Amino acid sequence: MLLVPRLNQSMLSILIVNWNTCEMLRACLASLQTHLTALEHEIIVVDCASSDGSAPMVAREFSSLDLVASTENLGFARGNNLALERARGEWIWLLNPDTEILANAPEELLDFLWKRPRVGAVASALIDARSGAIQRSCRTFPTPRALWVQSLGLARLFRRSRRFGFYKMGWWNYRDARRVEQPMASSLMLRRTAIEAAGGLFDEDFPIFFNDVDLCWRLQKSGWEIWYQPLSRVKHWGGAATGQVRAAMIRESHASLRRFYQKHYRGQIPAWIYFPTLWMSEAAGRVRFHLAKKAPGSG
Repeated sequence: MLLVPRLNQSMLSILIVNWNTCEMLRACLASLQTHLTALEHEIIVVDCASSDGSAPMVAREFSSLDLVASTENLGFARGNNLALERARGEWIWLLNPDTEILANAPEELLDFLWKRPRVGAVASALIDARSGAIQRSCRTFPTPRALWVQSLGLARLFRRSRRFGFYKMGWWNYRDARRVEQPMASSLMLRRTAIEAAGGLFDEDFPIFFNDVDLCWRLQKSGWEIWYQPLSRVKHWGGAATGQVRAAMIRESHASLRRFYQKHYRGQIPAWIYFPTLWMSEAAGRVRFHLAKKAPGSG
């Protein structure tokens, strides 16, 4: 008989999936220890067969955490799904290992969700750990119009334009709370009930990329709102794991975009829009992949 843990409506469950970012993970967990003293919480770390000593470090230095030391690289989606199966809280906080939370970051997210019952997910402001600038962490959905504007270079030429820079929201300064379509899941807090209404956390057909886009799509289709809250601030290095194998990750990113289109757009938009958009995206992906392969130190 499978025993399902009783959910705690006041508990915050923090899910962290790690691969070969030992030192950043240590700093992330230390920041949680510092700033989570007033909240009932649990931290679940899934280590995906890291070769840098991440799992032994967590077991040795943060022994009170729930550590899952996998013998295979599960990927971001499957790793988080595994962590969610173990989580007991009503509030689910997805947190990357290359982050460090700043004072009141979780409280601001919790307060936002608590006061707005139709909000299913809320994202933190990500502060670049190198420059201190706010990272541009929100986008609209990758509609055909968005991909064509990007590929034709119009978004780069007019990045602050609402007409051409809309996909990466270049017109926005990230200083106000607002409803968004797809924020990065580097620091994203969700209601468990919203996850369930959307059909689950991550679709494992998107192991690394576009799993968060697919989740946000499903949340909005289920009637939940997604917001960005700048009062919750989290330091973020960015690309710590994927940057180790950049060329391979570019290929995977474009493959995931193709899967996203097959899942959500095929049969929903005219074929004369669907197929040229995919072909254009594939061509752009091949160019990016070959340029990355030629770069020094590429994976």
